[in-house]
Amino acid sequence: MITEQQLDQYRIEGTPVRVVRDNIESNDVLGIVVAWDADSVVIRKRSRRVVKLSRSYIYEPVTAPRSEI
Repeated sequence: MITEQQLDQYRIEGTPVRVVRDNIESNDVLGIVVAWDADSVVIRKRSRRVVKLSRSYIYEPVTAPRSEI
């Protein structure tokens, strides 16, 4: 689970993140962190739509190599 400090750093810096949900790369969500609570994170996608995702997924900068589950 991603920490509060990491989420806050991504939000403040406006870092584009990749959310890895499974082994299929096309299922990744790309966007910026907008908000979060104890169970979920709100990501704003490039299309300006927002999605609410579980904090149990892998959150990493887009510039980093993709993690495998």
